[in-house]
Amino acid sequence: MKHHPSLAQFQEQLYSHLDNRANAVMALTNALSGNTYARSVVELSLNPLFEGRHYSDLYKAINAFVLPEEVQWHLMAPFLPRPQKWPFWLLGVDVVPHPRPYAATLEDRGLVYRPQVITSNKPITIGHAYSTVVLLTERLPGDPPWVVPLSVRRVASHQDRELVGAEQVQSLLTDKHLPFHQDLCVEVGDSSYSKRAYLATHRALPNLVTITRLRSNRVFYRAYAGDGAPRKGHPRWYGDRFALGEPETWHPPDEEATFSTETTRGRTYRVHIQAWRNMLMRGTRDFPMQRYPFTLVRIEVTTEDGIPLHRRPLWLLVMGVRREELSLREIYEAYLRRPDQEHYHRFSKQRLLATTYQTPDARREEQWWRLTQIVYFQLWLARPLTRSLPRPWERYLPHRKERPPSPSLVQRDFSRLIRQLGTPARAAKPRGKSPGRARGTRLPPRKRHPVVRKTLQRA
Repeated sequence: MKHHPSLAQFQEQLYSHLDNRANAVMALTNALSGNTYARSVVELSLNPLFEGRHYSDLYKAINAFVLPEEVQWHLMAPFLPRPQKWPFWLLGVDVVPHPRPYAATLEDRGLVYRPQVITSNKPITIGHAYSTVVLLTERLPGDPPWVVPLSVRRVASHQDRELVGAEQVQSLLTDKHLPFHQDLCVEVGDSSYSKRAYLATHRALPNLVTITRLRSNRVFYRAYAGDGAPRKGHPRWYGDRFALGEPETWHPPDEEATFSTETTRGRTYRVHIQAWRNMLMRGTRDFPMQRYPFTLVRIEVTTEDGIPLHRRPLWLLVMGVRREELSLREIYEAYLRRPDQEHYHRFSKQRLLATTYQTPDARREEQWWRLTQIVYFQLWLARPLTRSLPRPWERYLPHRKERPPSPSLVQRDFSRLIRQLGTPARAAKPRGKSPGRARGTRLPPRKRHPVVRKTLQRA
């Protein structure tokens, strides 16, 4: 087997930073990393990597798992892949729901977004929301959408979910032990991150450039140039109106670029990009957006015959002091990596059981989410060591031999890797039977918490 010490080194360092029930926590992370059949958290106790321990040890390990977020970053820092093609680090920020509609004893539940299969229903459910920040890595066309998870935090009912993401990104970029401290960093987000509160919060970071999607009904303004005549009173900041849905309000773009791209299936598309520089959005007293000009980007993808691939063009906002260092093609390619984070969320829910853990304690739920991030990072470190173990119906697919292993394939082969590499955790030692609760003990019922329903407020 090819020598690749990264996984073993990370496990040794992680084990040394676990204070309570370190052996059980490491056994749980290995069992979840090699999970191929468990569909509930308690079923992980049947995994061979959790052998010798009772199913109650699984919940004791989750309760005992305490690892500060900064320590987790410092453990992961030596293994982060530096960008080779891009001149910047690319971060993705998003919010994922954790539905808990029947957990009446769980505190701080609220209404969170959840897409529904039937479009006539409201896309909401009752539960918690978690803000995640990941490192989007470079990959070749056709490679699996790997990411490196960096931070996850629960969004409390009194918090703004986008501003929680802003705090996470600021914590990462201001940590001097991480490589993001001095280098140029680019973050990508969906249209909910294009609001004033989020954009203004990040402008204190000079090395951060924000790229967010825009709804097609937004209205912006050109910077007021003036006619040179002296003006009394309040200075004028906003010039001509620029409505994304009204082409007659557009002025000629400052830069244009056209190039061709080829998909993994051999299809060729033409990409036409237009850019308007030094645009402004309306601000408020708390968020003076006239101080933060941005670049407005319009992207249209067509076939070779000129037929639009999408019904509407893609509008992007690029804001930051160093935004001019990015070319139009780099802006487009950076935003194309954002769906990789959606694949990570889907894998975490289905294969890492992120939303399957049922507990009445919000703190334990947060610890479980942190634990799934560490497990995914272990799978990412195990990529170079993985052997392809296709199912019988996958055996003759050509891309199984040509492509690097996906997260599912690494998880399928992780048990073999741990048996060969070993684990720092010691084997379980039976301690006898616990006496348990005294006969006649009656525990009081848990307190039931109402669902928090927030009214519409200004951020």
